[in-house]
Amino acid sequence: MSTKIREEITRLMQRMTDTWNAGDAAGYAALFTPDADYITFFGLHLKGRQAIEETHRALFRTPIKLDESDTEPSVRLLSDDVALVITAGASSVDGVPDPARDSVITLTAVRAEEGWRFASFQNTRVGRP
Repeated sequence: MSTKIREEITRLMQRMTDTWNAGDAAGYAALFTPDADYITFFGLHLKGRQAIEETHRALFRTPIKLDESDTEPSVRLLSDDVALVITAGASSVDGVPDPARDSVITLTAVRAEEGWRFASFQNTRVGRP
């Protein structure tokens, strides 16, 4: 995979964190394709950019913020225009890290006219079997 593609996807992921922490529901949703599939950690399946924006508008009123992960995301190019991204998710509430919210996030990034966007998002809480 080219360094340029990895950098573009890494910037997209950084914008995801930045828009979340800014409470920018429209900006957050714009990082996804219009028909994206977005599955939350509790199994809610959002279909499309509009549903992502509407749901996150309410969520962003809470004190939950995304924390920077110490783990570098795995980015694997599946074709010239599709990449599988697996990353760690961590968050804090009122500035206090909340390990109970740690998760593994799987995304599908696709190259679109406006640049790379996420076509799918799956958030799974880390737990013990």
